[in-house]
Amino acid sequence: MLKQLASLISVLVIALASSANAEPAPQGCSEHFLGGEMPNVDANRTQRTQVICFSEYALLHSGQTKTPIWSAEHLTRARVEDADGMTRHNAFHAERSLPPDDRAELSDYAGSGFDRGHMSPSGDMPNLQAQKESFSLANMVPQAPCNNEVLWEGIESAIRTLAKADDDVFVVTGPVYPSDAQLEQIGNGVIIPTDLFKAIFDPARNQAAAYLSPNKNELEWRNVSIADLQQLIQVDVFPTLSQEIKTTPMTLPGPEAPRFPCRVHDGG
Repeated sequence: MLKQLASLISVLVIALASSANAEPAPQGCSEHFLGGEMPNVDANRTQRTQVICFSEYALLHSGQTKTPIWSAEHLTRARVEDADGMTRHNAFHAERSLPPDDRAELSDYAGSGFDRGHMSPSGDMPNLQAQKESFSLANMVPQAPCNNEVLWEGIESAIRTLAKADDDVFVVTGPVYPSDAQLEQIGNGVIIPTDLFKAIFDPARNQAAAYLSPNKNELEWRNVSIADLQQLIQVDVFPTLSQEIKTTPMTLPGPEAPRFPCRVHDGG
């Protein structure tokens, strides 16, 4: 059952006055980030957070929401080609490297009506180890089924096509928790985002932008600049980019046709 979490808004409220400096990636993790620097997260959002570096992506997990703040990957043509045709193994699992009070469990999603929505998708993963790592609940948010299974899957496919055409792209994906929203939860405190974003930098074009979509079964999205995204989420997803690139959004490719229909047919 969904529970109103108005009291949590004060915990997650975004304060513009305070921001953290961009940090270099942990040793052995820099390949996932543009310029080797992790996204720059506003300082008041870094409480109860933990960086997790997997073999093909990395994330910053929040114990306050029990979801990632961001999940980052460097998607190359070779990686997309290696991932193409791999059999998907739905090995969803709790992330045991996180403290028990900060992590989501499988039981939190059971019967909630929300999908366990990947931020860095399993379809990007070029081998079995990476695919298994992508099914960590640390990489998941409660996502509306049609958003996850139709729109988001189409966006992920479009980005893979772009990576193959242009050689590589850097991708940062995550949830949106506006300060003025009436936030809700599933299970034991896993917070439902109001929206989702997927930010792209294309080195071949020297351009960047982000997909922004309401976390609803209606299949809506818009193309926003990195600067506008930063104002919304208080995360600079690509801190090494110039302000000109951040304020001038590239035209993102539209979502590709989904492989399967949404399992929810009534829009609810």
